[in-house]
Amino acid sequence: MPEKLVVVGNGMAPGRMLEHLFEKAPGRYEVTIFNAEPRVNYDRIMLSPVLSGEKSFEDIVIHGDGWYERHGVTLYKGHRITAIDREAKTVTSDHGVTESYDRLVIATGSTPFIPPVPGRDLAGVLAYRDLDDVEAMILAAQSRAKAVVIGGGLLGLEAAAGLRAQGLEVTVLHLMPTLMERQLDPAAGFLLQRALEKRGIEVVTGANTKAILGETRVEGVELADGRVIPASLVVMAVGIRPASGLGSQAGLAVGRGIHVDEHMVTSDPAISALGECVEIDGRVYGLVAPLYQMAEIAARQLAGEAGPGFRHSDTPTKLKVTGIDLYSVGDFAEAPGREEIVLRDASAGVYKRLVLQDNKILGAVLYGETADGGWFGDLMKKGSDIAEMRDTLIFGQSYQGGFPLDPMAAVAALADDAEICGCNGVCKGKITGTIIAKGLTSLDEVRAHTKASSSCGTCTGLVEQLMSLTIGEAFNPNAVKPMCPCTTLGHGDVRRLIVAKGLKSIPAVMQELEWTTSCGCAKCRPALNYYLLADWPGEYVDDKQSRFINERVHANIQKDGTYSVVPRMWGGMTTSQELRAIADVVDKFAIPAVKCTGGQRIDMLGVKKEDLPAVWADLNAAGMVSGAAYAKGLRTVKTCVGTDWCRFGTQDSTGLGIRIEKFMWGSWTPAKVKMAVSGCPRNCAEATCKDVGVICVDSGYDIHFAGAAGLDIKGTEVLCHVDTEDEALEVIVALTQLYREQGHYLERMYKWLKRVGMASIQAAVVADLERRRAYFERFVHSQRFSQSDPWAARASGEVAAHEFRPMAAIEPFREAAE
Repeated sequence: MPEKLVVVGNGMAPGRMLEHLFEKAPGRYEVTIFNAEPRVNYDRIMLSPVLSGEKSFEDIVIHGDGWYERHGVTLYKGHRITAIDREAKTVTSDHGVTESYDRLVIATGSTPFIPPVPGRDLAGVLAYRDLDDVEAMILAAQSRAKAVVIGGGLLGLEAAAGLRAQGLEVTVLHLMPTLMERQLDPAAGFLLQRALEKRGIEVVTGANTKAILGETRVEGVELADGRVIPASLVVMAVGIRPASGLGSQAGLAVGRGIHVDEHMVTSDPAISALGECVEIDGRVYGLVAPLYQMAEIAARQLAGEAGPGFRHSDTPTKLKVTGIDLYSVGDFAEAPGREEIVLRDASAGVYKRLVLQDNKILGAVLYGETADGGWFGDLMKKGSDIAEMRDTLIFGQSYQGGFPLDPMAAVAALADDAEICGCNGVCKGKITGTIIAKGLTSLDEVRAHTKASSSCGTCTGLVEQLMSLTIGEAFNPNAVKPMCPCTTLGHGDVRRLIVAKGLKSIPAVMQELEWTTSCGCAKCRPALNYYLLADWPGEYVDDKQSRFINERVHANIQKDGTYSVVPRMWGGMTTSQELRAIADVVDKFAIPAVKCTGGQRIDMLGVKKEDLPAVWADLNAAGMVSGAAYAKGLRTVKTCVGTDWCRFGTQDSTGLGIRIEKFMWGSWTPAKVKMAVSGCPRNCAEATCKDVGVICVDSGYDIHFAGAAGLDIKGTEVLCHVDTEDEALEVIVALTQLYREQGHYLERMYKWLKRVGMASIQAAVVADLERRRAYFERFVHSQRFSQSDPWAARASGEVAAHEFRPMAAIEPFREAAE
């Protein structure tokens, strides 16, 4: 009979603990997790790239839903534990769920410290700790607000860089005279501040925040010296505190954090704790490396294995801002008996400083060139005597012996116990040994089996060098990445082989291309479904179960389980009849929210799933069709009023936008496509940040494409100029068809351009009129099978709508049967 293990918290530390536990003691525990966040485990240290738009949430998920299912773990999402009964050995959540335990692990993490300044509770004041905070910042960024970040430490600077990447004006306020003063000396802090200011981020040091101004929401920040900095978004990033409240309520020994011994056991032998919520030997921790050390020790203790306990060691600091290389470790304060070695290269923006005592490294600060950080850290950790290499030490490992070595030779010279991945504590010997023992040939395989390079990613170059040294030409860092774990083929190869082999069903693709799973997965099935639809229009039948929920029900699911409905408004135009129909639908179905979208349409939010067919029927009766706001397809064609009304208009932008949208609606594309037509270079329709945009000029039409204005901010590229509206339509349609045939699933148009190059696209749809016409005709052919309203089909009963009806109404059980 397995023991019951309850874990409170689902962050990186408890996730890693469970990985170790399942390896050491498979089947010993029946595991239940309560997670206050309504989601699975993800890599919190990669939130900064999500904020900047470099990664999506899906990219940073550590354990997806399938992982919990495979290990028989019960995960309660969005359940915060409110009580621990140590005598009864139970925990209770805020949703009323009570679970018993034999062993309990508390991993509640930390909470952001919010300075007690007036205005801290205003709308627009955010912390920066989890995905909800990031999503709130991304939403605020859409208004192009001015942001103030209070705190110039690691988190604050990463937040500032992410917000700046989103297009906001950003000011960083820092109380101390130097940024990141705990990790950097003043010289490195100066270089860091200069780099941030070059990126357009204003930095104010010595800034003491007096108050956050505003009536109901943020309007500015007032400093103690009287200065006022306008802002509509304030991000607090001044530090964290262990979330030890649950331990206090349960009567455990608590100081700054929950007290644990070296084996992560609390004052109650049945309860362990780990992560940012604990205090051990008077210290609390917030970096991932010591948390992962705790995870391994806690797993060993739960498995009943003997082993060494937790030992403090200095952890390197690295700033996760693309283009800024920074490394800091150890103690670099001035003190009697200490020496320093400093190297500055002003032209290259490089600064290196080593602090020594008794021929041993005590601390290192590297800015601009950080490749030797791991080597310096290893020398410091081992207490190595550096007397014999003192004269060349600052130049790094490659220069020992008085002359530069090949970087690969320097990596080869590392000892097997040299630490390569600081986040996960992975040494060289473990990486090379695992590569050989398991026959690994890709970086993803090494990450999966060793965890090296799987967190912040700064050691990726070293890991790739080790792979090259270990397996030689068998490792190709530029090899095509498989589209999912079910196949070794990339998206491009799969697309090519579907056509070459005449494969016209998902089972045929999986059989002929030798899929390693029976039915595929959530990554490959939607991709295959799109590729088959695009390549075999009229022959392949859309597999609805291979689509995401929004596309299956033709509406966008909201966080409360209701849906939003957006009818199409051609070119952003509407009529009084359509507006009355929308108003009637809102009243009839008690829809709680109605919003004007950025795409010149009306969004009805809060529609119950069972009401969707009836809502669609009423909208259809007014002549309205699905706006495909959920689709990997054409969303909107935004327009200005053009020559109809505007005194600056040069062409009929509204008419062209309507013509394009009516011609192209219903088509499926690799990712969503948004278009716009502006009637003059003043660009009121914002055509120069769309997937496809048209700028009308006196001589005709300038066609732009490959812009972005969401997570990524990118202006369009000019494709060509045409003289007539007919030519404009043909070029846009041909361009879209080329993208449909070449794009990888979920690859936005600007990423497709970057991959295939402007020259190939212009050759296909601008220079070669015959090829352009062929793409145009293929699009027209595909529209014969896709240009039908899915709302009408379900509202009329032509397509069964049973999925929108609840199977049964189940009353809550009042008592359990004996």
